[in-house]
Amino acid sequence: MSSRDVVLGRIRAALSDIPGQERPEDVPVARDYLATHATDDPVELLDVLQDRLTEYRATVHRCGTAALPETVAAVLARRGARTVIVPEGLPEEWLTGAAFTRLTDTPPLSPRACDEADSVVTGCALAIAETGTIVLDGGPGQGRRALSLIPDHHLCVVRAPEQVVASVPAAVARLHPTRPLTWISGPSATSDIELERVEGVHGPRTLDVVLVHA
Repeated sequence: MSSRDVVLGRIRAALSDIPGQERPEDVPVARDYLATHATDDPVELLDVLQDRLTEYRATVHRCGTAALPETVAAVLARRGARTVIVPEGLPEEWLTGAAFTRLTDTPPLSPRACDEADSVVTGCALAIAETGTIVLDGGPGQGRRALSLIPDHHLCVVRAPEQVVASVPAAVARLHPTRPLTWISGPSATSDIELERVEGVHGPRTLDVVLVHA
């Protein structure tokens, strides 16, 4: 008897007492597990999010709403950004303090044009504090997936507290499954078999996150 026969035999034995007409949705599954391990306090959640983002080697900036244009301008200047991709729907007031050549995605930018841009500035759908993850869903101010994956530098604005959730289950409950979701946990990085870390392989090499609070 092969290993395959053993495995299939065990599966058949485990399913032997289940009626043939029964469907998975006919049996309720208890989902009373703990949905979050973080605090519900908005200020503490913001601190957790910052800690996780920093662990992932993202650079975090915190400011109030009034200081957002100045903060965005300072980050772009520090990164030497001369050409910046601005997705449709990004609030104009976010960029009033910055000086750069604006690239829009109408008509759609080519992969080469995205690669040659110095930076992209986007908003997000939400951010997950426990995992330090930012989620884009292609909504206003976020653009299509290529705009945030090809440029070498991504500056993402997160509005707190409305866009900050504690956990992945809380995020999934708010996201629409048919949207083009991009989950970002720090700058793009991978490791080869010798555990040599390489950044910027399948996404931006540098990630700046601006956490905006009232």
